[in-house]
Amino acid sequence: MKIISPNWNSIDTVLLDMDGTLLDKYFDDHFWEEYVPAQYALRNGISDDQARAELMPRYRSREKTLEWTNLDFWSQQLDLDIPALKRQVQHLIAVHPKVVEFLDRVKEAGKGLYLVTNAHDKTLDLKMERTALAHRFDGIVTSHDIGMPKEDPAFWEGLRRIIPFHPESTLLGEDTEAVLGSAALYGIRYLVFVAGSSSAKPPKDSETYYSVRDFGEIMP
Repeated sequence: MKIISPNWNSIDTVLLDMDGTLLDKYFDDHFWEEYVPAQYALRNGISDDQARAELMPRYRSREKTLEWTNLDFWSQQLDLDIPALKRQVQHLIAVHPKVVEFLDRVKEAGKGLYLVTNAHDKTLDLKMERTALAHRFDGIVTSHDIGMPKEDPAFWEGLRRIIPFHPESTLLGEDTEAVLGSAALYGIRYLVFVAGSSSAKPPKDSETYYSVRDFGEIMP
């Protein structure tokens, strides 16, 4: 696949992921890899290490499915109030540098701007409440609205029934290469990989997609 840099003269619609793309993924990584295992360990009388060893394979078994991000599913599976636990560490939710300026510049340039996320509604509500970003978008769509995760190429056809975009004049910003791959199969032309998804990890560029460390690199 040829790596194509964004050409703003040819872009009408901008689709942006949330976790890791607009928001620091440190919150999500810490929550699922550290905080939930600690709470699970307390509830079940086991060590944190034992809890992580049990939970990590269970998480991975649901990757690329709607259950992966469904807080109600994990509450039932783990016998924990996952939404309540998220609120306990919500102070860790943070917007990546340059994001707000980028969103404003996209709108000033007259482009359609949409948040498109795999996140569960309860996660979305918490993060929009915490970051106050929602009003900057023309619309917000979750994979739960569509009925399939973004990793499924059929997701984009479902999205197009809600958002009238043309794939050849659309930019998608994402921190997940599998999602960019499904979008590429659908024909979305401008695919941008956000390499610095978590402030706790060093950025790593994609070998397949146009990569940025932050949105300051591709301001309209």
